[in-house]
Amino acid sequence: MDNINVLDELNKGATMGMDAINFLISKVKDERFRMVLLEEYFDYEAVSDSANKLYSKYSKDAPHKTNIMNKMMTWWGVNMRMMKDDSDSKIAEMLMQGTNMGIIEGRRLLNQKKADKRIRKLLNVFVSMQEKNVETLKAYL
Repeated sequence: MDNINVLDELNKGATMGMDAINFLISKVKDERFRMVLLEEYFDYEAVSDSANKLYSKYSKDAPHKTNIMNKMMTWWGVNMRMMKDDSDSKIAEMLMQGTNMGIIEGRRLLNQKKADKRIRKLLNVFVSMQEKNVETLKAYL
C-alpha cells in the first residue's frame, strides 16, 4: 500500500469517527460524557487535518472523502440500534465497536511498514488516541 492509500485510509477512519460522534452527541444525556465526545471529535479532526496536509506532499489531488452513502448508512445503522436502547451506555458501546475497528485497521496499516516515517508517526498517534478513547468510553458502559 502506498503513502496515498495509507493516508486515504487514515483520513477515512478519522472522518468516520467524527461522523459517528456527530450523529450521537445530541443523544447523550450525561454532560461529562458529551464533553468526552467533544474532545474525541477534536482529536479525530486533528488527525484528519494532519493527514490532509501530508496528502498534499504526495498528490495534487484532494484527499478522498467519506461518501454520502457511507454517511447515510452510518446514520441509519445508529438510529436503528438506538430504537431499542438510547442509553449513554449503548452509545458508549457503539462508539467502542467503531473505535476498535479503527484500531484494527490502524495496526494493520502499521504492520505493513510501507508508509514513510511521517505517515507512520501519524498512524501511531491515531491508534494511540483510539486506544485511549476505548479506555475512556469503558466508564460509560
